[in-house]
Amino acid sequence: MGQILIKNARLLTMDGKTIENGWILSKNKKFFALGDMSCCPAAEGESINAAGGWVLPGLIDAHSHIGLYEDSLGYEGADGNEDTDPATPQLRALDGVNPMDAAFREALEAGVTAVLVSPGSANPIGGQIIAMKTAGRRVDDMILKEPAAMKFALGENPKSVYHDKDETPVTRMATAAIIREQLLLAQEYRTRKEKADIDNDADAPDFDMKLEALLPVLRGEIPAHFHAHREDDIFTALRICNEFGLKPVIIHGTSGHLITDFLKHVPVVSGPFLTDRSKPELRHLTECAPGMLTRGDVLTAITVDHPEFPLRLLMDAVRAAVRSGMEEEDALRAVTINPARIAGIDARVGSLAVGKDADCVLYSGNPFDYKSVVCAVLCDGSIVYRR
Repeated sequence: MGQILIKNARLLTMDGKTIENGWILSKNKKFFALGDMSCCPAAEGESINAAGGWVLPGLIDAHSHIGLYEDSLGYEGADGNEDTDPATPQLRALDGVNPMDAAFREALEAGVTAVLVSPGSANPIGGQIIAMKTAGRRVDDMILKEPAAMKFALGENPKSVYHDKDETPVTRMATAAIIREQLLLAQEYRTRKEKADIDNDADAPDFDMKLEALLPVLRGEIPAHFHAHREDDIFTALRICNEFGLKPVIIHGTSGHLITDFLKHVPVVSGPFLTDRSKPELRHLTECAPGMLTRGDVLTAITVDHPEFPLRLLMDAVRAAVRSGMEEEDALRAVTINPARIAGIDARVGSLAVGKDADCVLYSGNPFDYKSVVCAVLCDGSIVYRR
């Protein structure tokens, strides 16, 4: 892998510093060095003159269904919800993602270099989430972390799916009970496995793929991503996580800005908010939410929930949040280092730092100016888009 030098750029590192007129060098897929133009090295490989443009880390969306709901297809390309069983923790988004979907290319050209791809919210337990790059042809080569989280869902989505089938769950009580039942079974399964490991006379449980999938969640190795909009659903998610010692992440959290005092140590992936209020639990939908969450000391990321709102328009959601009161730096962190931290992939992506994956996006100017365009995108040290 060759070297690529970007020079004469305003570098927004997202680790607390901005280099007003600087350079950044990638080598062997990683960021190798960066600094002020006063000490810019000679280019040994390809060189990009940013001409005063802005360089940010590659953008990240911590909640999407890209590749699971394919562009321009109906049921043929709908692989996000296995709505035949309300508890499907054994399912892996990895096995449903089509990286050849046109939406990946469009997202990449908009500067989005990493995503979390999640099963849908039809089931109380939907399956395993993958963190992956957006550049590539084979999902196996694009993995950042797998599994990255487990998907749970509360509120109207599972209720409506199974109400139409006249099957459980049709109430919030049943949705929570199904989640608890599976977690309790997984706890018992883990206890029996651990006992059999140290006691030759103890019988190990028969292999159970569902329960095996829940063990990393119970051990705290991956977080529990809870789809929840209403305040009471958010509280149910936190109640279940407290009962079982899970690490919660609230997905959407549409009313979360109204209860920030209860979310001090709970990450929220806020959005989508550039959509209509399509159901009753979205009545508090507002573009002010991510700014209010951030001001309430909540670790906040911004999502467009692709394909609800196309991933290629992620920066439009960031701009809308800023128009509604969010600080520019906070808004950019909400699509770079914050989602990386929430996903546990911040050692590799989310900021411009030596040793991290060479993922970045070059804008012609201030990205909050609608006239600014993406000039180049690097992913793993390769130029994957150039205007």
